[in-house]
Amino acid sequence: MKKNRAFLKWAGGKYPLIEAIRRHLPAGDCLIEPFVGAGSVFLNTDYDRYILADINSDLINLFNIVKERPNDFIRDARELFAADANISEVYYLLRSEFNLCTDAHRRAVLFLYLNRHCYNGLCRYNLSGEFNVPFGRYKKPYFPELELYRFAEKARRAVFVCEHYQQTLSRAEPGSVAYCDPPYVPLSTTANFTAYHTNSFNLTEQQNLARLASQLARESRIPVLISNHDTALTRKWYGDAVLHHVTARRTISSNIFGRSSVNELLALYL
Repeated sequence: MKKNRAFLKWAGGKYPLIEAIRRHLPAGDCLIEPFVGAGSVFLNTDYDRYILADINSDLINLFNIVKERPNDFIRDARELFAADANISEVYYLLRSEFNLCTDAHRRAVLFLYLNRHCYNGLCRYNLSGEFNVPFGRYKKPYFPELELYRFAEKARRAVFVCEHYQQTLSRAEPGSVAYCDPPYVPLSTTANFTAYHTNSFNLTEQQNLARLASQLARESRIPVLISNHDTALTRKWYGDAVLHHVTARRTISSNIFGRSSVNELLALYL
């Protein structure tokens, strides 16, 4: 099966791990993802239906706009990928517009622009809920037209919702399979692993997710696959699951000498 790239850049995106994830995802009618992110797993699996959720309302708004009006969206977004929009003055003007914008379509267009022009494709907000990632200074940001059309076509099978992971998992019915990609557990006490998220997904939330996964598999016979860093803590939390060890090369440092292979865990609750 050919691998499809997401149209967004995304910290912790699962494109490099797709083969391993596909290998361990059970068959079913519907795939439920409470942490959809850029959607790499959705784009590279083949279920009849998808329920895709995230706590980031801008992300879910963008996905719904691309699903419902792909041609209008692509036409308007393409205009912002001209050379004269790839300068810091324009970037900060458009970032300010985004932070004040209440029109769903325009906000989605600006969100894609910011994602492709900001530093490292990060998605980060300040405590006031304002997007605050600085300008990325790329020579020529890529306009993902092909990826947008592919996403829009596949999205016909999907429902996108902005909600808490617990609510999403409660939607699981017999025949469903859940894939959970929570924010990574920190590899060290200094790792700022909540930097990309407005919601603080702390260790209590991590343990709660593991408990819910175990409960779903045991009581409702709904298999759940969770991906996370391979640490002593995650191995302890996922003690009820079948554990698979994967090595992935991932950019987890702004210093290129700090970019290295990280051990990942795929925990399958059956």
